[in-house]
Amino acid sequence: MNEKRVFLKKLTSIREFMLLIIILFMFVLMTVLSPFFLTADNLLAVFLGLSVQAIIAVGMTNLLVSGGFDLSVGSVMALSGAICAISLLNDIPVVISILLGLLVGTAVGFLNGCIVAILGINPFITTLGTMMSMRGMLLVITGAKNAYGLPKPFLAIAQTKVFGIQSLTIIAIVLTIIGDLLLRNTRFFRQNYYIGNNERSAILSGIDVKKMKIFNYSLSGFLTALAGILFTSRLNSASTTAGVNLEFQVITSVIIGGASLKGGEGTVFGAFLGALLMGLVSNALTLLGVEVYWNPVVIGVTLLLAVIIDHFNQKRKAAKDA
Repeated sequence: MNEKRVFLKKLTSIREFMLLIIILFMFVLMTVLSPFFLTADNLLAVFLGLSVQAIIAVGMTNLLVSGGFDLSVGSVMALSGAICAISLLNDIPVVISILLGLLVGTAVGFLNGCIVAILGINPFITTLGTMMSMRGMLLVITGAKNAYGLPKPFLAIAQTKVFGIQSLTIIAIVLTIIGDLLLRNTRFFRQNYYIGNNERSAILSGIDVKKMKIFNYSLSGFLTALAGILFTSRLNSASTTAGVNLEFQVITSVIIGGASLKGGEGTVFGAFLGALLMGLVSNALTLLGVEVYWNPVVIGVTLLLAVIIDHFNQKRKAAKDA
């Protein structure tokens, strides 16, 4: 009996397990409250809606685990998508246009990494500055106008359906699985946990912290650019308002999934569950007829709750280790 209690206690202490319970509860509740919730079209729409967020969350999880974060992902996503779209509209081949978009995002991430790792500038200040400058660059390049009417081969990348599931959703799920396996099981990516727990100890143990940080920010920039390109393909347009406040949604989902702002904790699967929970909440509000203006309120409150929970978890662990 005691063994069962110990097992149950360990199970309930795992953030992913508790998130799965909450998500299951939401499924049951919304099935009762709305006849439209548990339909294939609605559930596919939920997963499609969170796909971009899930892709970016893979890179953001690595950053938070290593003790960093990135506020520029929304602006970088929009800029990369716009660069790709403008290139396509100027008759540049699809592959080259995509590579240009990916190059822009990766370069911004590399720049962020160099400023944080080499110059030692705070990630908040660094990525806040990048967020504002890249959003401004987007407006300069596009003339504050949306780009649309993109070629069909490009649109097929995110709009093709496989067994009724849009390819954007499939790509997001595949990247989530790969990202989770790499962070959990590979020596290279697990270095992030050591850096996030104690950077000085990580340096003394032989980990090249600076290179690792630069890699993490570059990876975040690459995945953000990929998400922006796929988002542009899905909508057949590059919007100047794309990605606004997206950084807060991604960070919220990663923290809900078990990552800590102090570093050393988190999984990609947990971040995906966090994004799924937020997507379900947003979908529930829509189905229940709540005005869309309440969505930012819910996201803000959720972020605050996630940070508060993380704070008390850190205090509890500190007291336990003392």
